[in-house]
Amino acid sequence: MALHKLLVDDFYDASFTLLAIHCRLEDYRLAYLLNKNLEINLERKPQDLDYKYFSASYSIYEWEDKEQYTTWNLMSNVCKKEEDSLQSTGSLFEAQGKVLKTYHLLPELKNVDYLFKIDNDTQYLNEKIILNKIQSIPQVITAYSVDVEQLKSKDHLIF
Repeated sequence: MALHKLLVDDFYDASFTLLAIHCRLEDYRLAYLLNKNLEINLERKPQDLDYKYFSASYSIYEWEDKEQYTTWNLMSNVCKKEEDSLQSTGSLFEAQGKVLKTYHLLPELKNVDYLFKIDNDTQYLNEKIILNKIQSIPQVITAYSVDVEQLKSKDHLIF
């Protein structure tokens, strides 16, 4: 009897544009500036993206352009969380300490602060114009396109 094996990765097609944004602003300020410069309407989703068994959550903003059949998503790539430290001091009394741990939505892009995902299946999207508009924001350090096929954790971008 022949064994047929189907791989789930074969059915997933990364048909979206992913931009990396380096910016030290808070997520809501960056969403406001992107809305203003790109003439879009990003709004914070009620629930954040949760990965790693709810130990890390990432803010996400979304806007669906129904006229152009385009979905715009701004996601934080960094989650900093204060956790209890498990350390032995070797003394009679315990010293409880806190440790600040940093998690990344895409671990391959540890230096990136925000990810901007543009999902558009029907029309050609001029990525260069969008990048120029993002880079014209004074608070943005830099922005560039990311090759999704080279990412190992691209499944984190499916939501």
